Amino acid sequence: MEFSRRGTLGALGATSAGAWLWACSGSTAAPAHYEVTLTDAEWKKRLDPAAYDVLRREGTERPFSSPLNNEHRVGLFSCGGCALPAFSSKTKFDSGTGWPSFWAPLPNAISDRKDSTFGMERTEIHCRRCGGHLGHVFDDGPRPTGKRYCMNGVALRFAPGMA
Repeated sequence: MEFSRRGTLGALGATSAGAWLWACSGSTAAPAHYEVTLTDAEWKKRLDPAAYDVLRREGTERPFSSPLNNEHRVGLFSCGGCALPAFSSKTKFDSGTGWPSFWAPLPNAISDRKDSTFGMERTEIHCRRCGGHLGHVFDDGPRPTGKRYCMNGVALRFAPGMA
């Protein structure tokens, strides 16, 4: 087996890059077990590409691109993956950020975990039942909670009516 300087440096670089990406992946929690569990192929079949990217790959939609940002009727906002009601229109507010924002979730609707991607520390919000990524929560919201649950509209479904 022959070793070259270029090959050794390339291998070290690839190893370092892989370690850095793993360390910056954001998730610090062990994989959870959810009530609704599907294979990746089943999620791809169930969700449109934009919803799949956000809910299953923790992507983010472009700001001001979701019709739900301007949804002002009374109703419930549910997880786009499993239909678990997650937020009431009673807690929705216009944050000016371009994403549907709420000051509180419904009881037993979400789970959270530390997210340290992009060199910043945030709290990621997931559906409690299927683990779908919904968005992030910040400490700059209105009273009474002071929280801003900044959600991706493609990760939610709106049902008008009771809130």
